Formats: sequence, structure tokens, C-alpha cells
Amino acid sequence: MSDPIATSQTILVVGGGISGVSAALEAAECGKEVVLVERGPTLGGRTSRLYRYFPKMCHPTCGLEINLRRLKANPNVRVMTMAEVVGVTGRRGDFRVALKLHPRYVNERCTACGECAAAVSSEIPDPHNYGMRKVKAAYLPHPMAYPQRYVVDPSIAGTDEGRRAQAACRYGAIDLGMKEETVELAVGAIVWATGWRPYDAAKIQPYGYGRFPNVITSVEFERLADPSGPTGGRLLRPSDGREAKNVAFIQCAGSRDENHLRHCSRICCMASLKQTQYVRESGGDGARSTIYYIDIRAIDRFEDFYQMVQRDETVRFVKSKVARIAQDRASGNLVLHGVDTEGYHRYASEHDLVVLAVGMQPESLGVELPADVVVDSSGFIEGSPDHGLVGAGAASSPLDVNRSVQSATGAVLHAMSAVRRSAAAEA
Repeated sequence: MSDPIATSQTILVVGGGISGVSAALEAAECGKEVVLVERGPTLGGRTSRLYRYFPKMCHPTCGLEINLRRLKANPNVRVMTMAEVVGVTGRRGDFRVALKLHPRYVNERCTACGECAAAVSSEIPDPHNYGMRKVKAAYLPHPMAYPQRYVVDPSIAGTDEGRRAQAACRYGAIDLGMKEETVELAVGAIVWATGWRPYDAAKIQPYGYGRFPNVITSVEFERLADPSGPTGGRLLRPSDGREAKNVAFIQCAGSRDENHLRHCSRICCMASLKQTQYVRESGGDGARSTIYYIDIRAIDRFEDFYQMVQRDETVRFVKSKVARIAQDRASGNLVLHGVDTEGYHRYASEHDLVVLAVGMQPESLGVELPADVVVDSSGFIEGSPDHGLVGAGAASSPLDVNRSVQSATGAVLHAMSAVRRSAAAEA
């Protein structure tokens, strides 16, 4: 069915992470009508899963809370969650976008009271925590979720548990009759802010991810460190729940490698430097980190942060690309094998926990984009501003949060220019 609200002057922003939210706000505060679509149940993207930002080590709740407040207050932005772009036709100033709306089974009456969750016993892997813990099949995505509304997992929608959740809601917010539907929007320009996903660490066979429980990824480690995460902020080993005090960080896990990702993912070095501070803060006496690296790429102003970590006596740097990881069966510890290129001596170093600094891939990989959308050799969206199709944030290049926001601002300027040129051509 068609959507009567969007017009040829509307800007569609695809993706509700920090880039998408920033782009939507910039356009809306310039007076443009914006539709912001997110395929998940809440805005915030991967930024909402961070424990802290570098280099100031502040919490993402700060920036997200401000942006969400601006979003709620701006009538020019229409937010659609659980909405997925499935088709785009047309041209600049006259795009037709097909959206598939997935059922949430919870309507706008939800007060986030939690009675539906209390009424069910089925659990699902927690998406917010990368499946590292279970949540009820009726759940609030995370404490800062926007919209602040529960989700009923499809696995219980047609079951007795779903009906119990419905009966427990005093506000009539559980709607088990919701169906998948498709709507069509008419928009003038599209900003692709679809973000990134971590490279599949299981493909890096010598490192044993998926085989050795104490090998985890950098994004999973971020959730471990967060007090609202699966371990309450304690750095506990998945194998036995023992506190990890001797942590190895392996850089370029899948990046700068012809067998995996050819590109440098740009944020990984800074992410690991940041995460060594989590180890120092939570591990107490005896906690230590070792960074195995090819090069440390701390860009411009981040050099000061790098030098601070270098001065930290709990952090050691080994210039080496780790060749393989073995597991000590008795202790569950990991033994890293390789050659230290500063001195060229072999090592076999034992650690409690290994964190793989996995590379960034565009989330749009495998998605059928419009023919006019230009992508680079890694699949990142370069866009086609002249045609009203623009890439933003980590969808366009491996970027940290700060640069993603800057990219979003530039992208939406291109989008506004595109709709203005279309209007001038029609006049």
C-alpha cells in the first residue's frame, strides 16, 4: 500500500544507528521532512552496545540521550522501526521505496512496565549482547531503547505463552494479530546509513573462535565490560566464569589480509587501546594486557591516547601477527604462537582470555542496492549524490563514532541539495 505522508521533498534515511539518527536530525532541523527507518526494534545501532567511547572514555548514553531527546522533539522526523527496505525504483526527486514492516506484536500503548516478560518463561539469545546471555521472549531491547517499547519474539507469538503475555498486559499493548506488511514511500533522496557488522571471526581458523570458548571478539568484550552487560561488568571467562587477568588483544583479526578483508578497519587499534583500560580498571592487582599488533594506527588526535596507554605499566606491546592459537585443555588458557618481529624470536605466550580485534564490513553486503548506488571494492557505499543516493557513516567507510557523525552531516547536505535541484527542475 502507498504511504500518503512522504513526498518528493522527503529525505529517507535508511538505518537508525548514530549516523542515521544524526543525518535525520540535521535534515529535520533544516526544515526537511524525514523518514528514518530501522530494521531492528530500536534506534542506536552498534553505538548503543559500546561501554565507552575513546579517547575521553565517556559513556555512549550521553550522546545518544541528547540525540534521542532532539528526535522526540522534532515533528519533521517520522521513525519507523522493524522496517526493511526491499526495493527502490525511480530517480532523484521521484524514488519509490518498498518497505517491509515486520510485526513487533506490541503497539503504541506499551508503557514498558515489564508485565509481559514476567508472564513468560521462554528465553531467546539476547541480540543486544551478541547472544552472550538469554532474555525473555518478551523483552525491552535495552534500557535506553527508543521507542521505549517491548518486543514479543515471533517464536511465542502464536503460543500459549504469547497469550499469557497478552493477558498480563493491563494496557492492551500486546497485539498478537499483527502481520507483516509492505508499504511504499515516495521520497526525493535516500541516505544509506546502514552501518557495519563485525567480520566473522570463525573464518580465521588458526585463532579458534567458536572452538575455544576463551577466544572472543572485541565487540563481545565491550559488552562484558559494561555493567549492564551479561556479566555485570566483570571480565569473566566464558569457559569457567573465572575472572580474566591476563588478556591478549590480537590486532587486524581479519583485516589487512588477502584471505579475509583487504582493507584496514581503522577503528580496531583504538578500540583495543581503550579496552586495555577496562582490564586495568576491573582486574585490580595483577591485571595485565598484551597487544599483538602489525602497526598501531592511532590517527591524528588519538596519538595522545596511544602514548598514555604506552606509559601504562599493565600494558605490553608485541609487534607480531599471531600465527596460531592453541588451548591448554587442563586450564582452558590460550597459548599464542608467533614471531616477535622486534628481535625476531619465537614465542609461545599463555593468556587467560584472547580478544580478537575483528574488522568492519558494511552491513549492506548481500543486500540488493539500486543500480545507481556506487560501492567500493570492499562493498562500502560511495553513493551517487548526483542521483540522490548517498552513503553515510560506517556504511560508506570504516569510521569511528565521531567521524560517522561528521560523515552523516556531509551526506545529508548532498541529499538536501538533491531534492532542492529536483524541485528547481520541476519549477
